[in-house]
Amino acid sequence: MTDDQWVEIELSDAQRVEIEYCTQCRWLPRAAWLAQELLTTFEAELTELALKPGKGGVFVVRVNDEVVWDRREQGFPEPTAVKQAVRDRVAPGKSLGHSDKAVQEEQEDVSP
Repeated sequence: MTDDQWVEIELSDAQRVEIEYCTQCRWLPRAAWLAQELLTTFEAELTELALKPGKGGVFVVRVNDEVVWDRREQGFPEPTAVKQAVRDRVAPGKSLGHSDKAVQEEQEDVSP
């Protein structure tokens, strides 16, 4: 196999998460904490996680350039919700253990 073929395989398997956060709002600690949660949960699935400084109150989570969470539309995310959004895109069959159970219990409480 040539080097170009290896690069192509690696790029096709790349799973990148980006957390863009507002530096003016001092949201770096929140972004770093969420990054730690995602890296711990998806250590085998993610090839890259980037923290991207921004302005204007931005707090956006992207997976492979797709927005999965935007604070302006959805408020600040709970880690469980972001983990599920990331999982659905990078590892759909992966169980999130207690995170999945907590959401399932919430849905059962709402159901008639």
